[in-house]
Amino acid sequence: MQLEDYFEFLDADDIRIKGHRIGIDNVINYYLHGYSPEAILLELPTLNLEKIHAAITYYLHNRPEMDAYMLRLAKWQEQRYQEYLAAEPTPVMKRLKQLKTQREKEMLKPL
Repeated sequence: MQLEDYFEFLDADDIRIKGHRIGIDNVINYYLHGYSPEAILLELPTLNLEKIHAAITYYLHNRPEMDAYMLRLAKWQEQRYQEYLAAEPTPVMKRLKQLKTQREKEMLKPL
């Protein structure tokens, strides 16, 4: 089995672990934060150690390309987050904020 056989290369910015919706970036992020493969398995229990080791090995063998991949994903995620913050709240979000404010006011009222 080739190392690449563990992954689905959906496009240049979407590499998934075969048979899962989990991206290789999820495993790599944990690895880069110091998690052992066993600790990663606790965080991503639908994987197995073989797939986790494959993701780490793929990262280590392709580090420059994978670092660029991770940077592109981080920039895309930050852009999406900023768009979310700048967007007009939906009617549901407005109502939830009103309810939260109302509840907070009621909790501050003296008994």
